[in-house]
Amino acid sequence: MALNMATLKTRSLTAAVFVVVMLLGLLWNHWSFFILFTIVHFGCWSEYQKLIAKIDPEYATITPFHKYGVRIAGWCIMLFFTSDAYNIGSFSLHAAGWWLGLVCVFVLPIVELLFAGTINIKNIGYSALGLLYISLSWGLMMDLSAKSSLIAYEGIDAIYYYSALLPVSLIISIWINDTMAYIVGSLIGKTPFSAISPKKTWEGTIGGAILAVVVVGALAYWLKYPVHHWVIIAIIAAVVGTAGDLLESKLKRMANVKDSGSIMPGHGGFLDRFDSLLLATPFVWLYVVLFMI
Repeated sequence: MALNMATLKTRSLTAAVFVVVMLLGLLWNHWSFFILFTIVHFGCWSEYQKLIAKIDPEYATITPFHKYGVRIAGWCIMLFFTSDAYNIGSFSLHAAGWWLGLVCVFVLPIVELLFAGTINIKNIGYSALGLLYISLSWGLMMDLSAKSSLIAYEGIDAIYYYSALLPVSLIISIWINDTMAYIVGSLIGKTPFSAISPKKTWEGTIGGAILAVVVVGALAYWLKYPVHHWVIIAIIAAVVGTAGDLLESKLKRMANVKDSGSIMPGHGGFLDRFDSLLLATPFVWLYVVLFMI
């Protein structure tokens, strides 16, 4: 019991710190938002590369230039999706992301060839998947923040007024879905949902999705937001977020590890905490672009 209580205290303290850090990063200003997801971006990349190296040991042989260069190239994608609000005088993070990204595209293969003596297409493929899985998602998260400003504020200068409306709505939807799925599954869950994640049940998955939609819809109604848009965002978060959780669980199974990392005691690593958000973000971004802007 003492061990269980100690574990519970550790998990609770870690969760409390995590929530506080997330809220500060999301709500303070656009720079705290950028710093938050920059840290998350590099944390996810570190864990992704370790997982892939366990799945395919050949990936562990990539040169330091490849290992760190692809992380910087991914960060350039994030920079590219920043808005004019991130301009520092005449210096534009968006332009910096574009030009630095081009340099990475041309320089990295040449350096890889010089130091490794060959171009391993399979290893390049693993890194390219990481750019899609991690960097593109966090780049689109940056753009969701910019689009939040356009929705929350009207006028030509709206982009300079910070808003995290869409990112916060998406994250809250995922948190509610995950929490309610766990509670409902623990209470009445009997039917296994997937062999990839044996603890998930159909009852918990469906219950979590329904409760997420109801709670987010009620919040949107109370805040006088268009309820149908926020309900759809909650549906996307529940469905695609669950798929993201299963995808990361599959990677961990293939790598034969319990957690992707240990940065958060009792909760695992960056990928463990952001797996649902990584996959849901591009789909929410697509919905926002097609139907809300």
